[in-house]
Amino acid sequence: MCHIWHLLREEVRNIMIKRTISGMIGKGSLAHNRREFFAENVEPDRVQLNICYQNENLKEVYKELFDDAVGRYNIGKRKDRQITNYYEKIRNSKQEKPFHELILQIGGQENMNAESENGQLARQILDEYYREFQERNPQLKVFSAHLHMDEATPHLHIDFVPFTTGSKRGLDTRVSLKQALAAQGFKGGTRGDTEWNQWVQSEKEQLAAVMERYGIEWEHKGMHEKHLSVLDYKKQEREKEVADLGVEIGKREDELELVNARIDNLIDCEKSLENVKENFENDPQYQLPEPPALMGAKAYKTKIAQPIINALKELVQGVVVKYFEMKNTLEQWRQANQSLYQDNIRLSERAKNLENINALQKAELQDYRLLHKVFGHKQIDAMLEQAKEITQSKKRNSHFRNYKDER
Repeated sequence: MCHIWHLLREEVRNIMIKRTISGMIGKGSLAHNRREFFAENVEPDRVQLNICYQNENLKEVYKELFDDAVGRYNIGKRKDRQITNYYEKIRNSKQEKPFHELILQIGGQENMNAESENGQLARQILDEYYREFQERNPQLKVFSAHLHMDEATPHLHIDFVPFTTGSKRGLDTRVSLKQALAAQGFKGGTRGDTEWNQWVQSEKEQLAAVMERYGIEWEHKGMHEKHLSVLDYKKQEREKEVADLGVEIGKREDELELVNARIDNLIDCEKSLENVKENFENDPQYQLPEPPALMGAKAYKTKIAQPIINALKELVQGVVVKYFEMKNTLEQWRQANQSLYQDNIRLSERAKNLENINALQKAELQDYRLLHKVFGHKQIDAMLEQAKEITQSKKRNSHFRNYKDER
């Protein structure tokens, strides 16, 4: 019976159409997603076919999520350490983004065109997939979600704020993509197996399960695809690497914040030690009283002066020890502070370099797509193969000349 079921299942799979799934990091152009303006690739007469699931003000979402945590964090903090606007703090941060965007698409323009019957099928599938997205991702607060049917291929934009709760450092509820995904079970592994990659893969699997109910099988395409896929892959890898660096910078800034807090505490302690002199002058227990009538000098020294002197010695000794301990600790924390600061500068520079590389690759990808559109798939691929053969031929000739010279 199992054998028959397996054969039937294989037959069904052979009948099912196959489509790829694209899961991309979006730019987060909220105005574009809301259609506050029309880009060149948008068909204005089909805008009414789009679906708007969520369209909240991002700053209001930040107030809803984080205002209480900001209030708790500011209690007892010096004014220059308090957070006045958490949204602006994150917007200007180098390690976390105010929000993230996932774009999902089934197939491509050639097989799931928005104006075709398959395009309508893609719309149904993406709609059904999104309905359970927020429930499945409780740590990703969706504030903007749009299904676009007015471009070449139906696709879904999901914009969300990742947050974590119960944090012991900084705000107890704060923005953190890494921690938000970790709370949902995505722990990350190797450099290429990050929390984000694991989560996107999981969401693709959720979408594939809906596709299967509509008779579409997920077609997996590896990195052996043609040049366009390679460029897309490199671009996304750079974006992932920048995101990973952002998380790493975030961890360093958390450590830096902790170090700064400890330095502040030590400075406050140091100031309190500076007040010891004032205590000596004003505290009655350290003042020598007038000698009582008829008390001799020896008795006064033994019974009154000596105990006060002993107490002063003990206090001064303890203060001196504590002072040097704190001074030493303060210096260590200051060194740690400087080290973390330098780490952050280095990581930020690396992230900036990767963003520049990504921008170049994006331009290269756009150029290739334009050439692909003008000259056609086959001609461009043939030209690239020819160029590759010429390059390899030059390398072989160069190696051969070097070999002859050595002989």
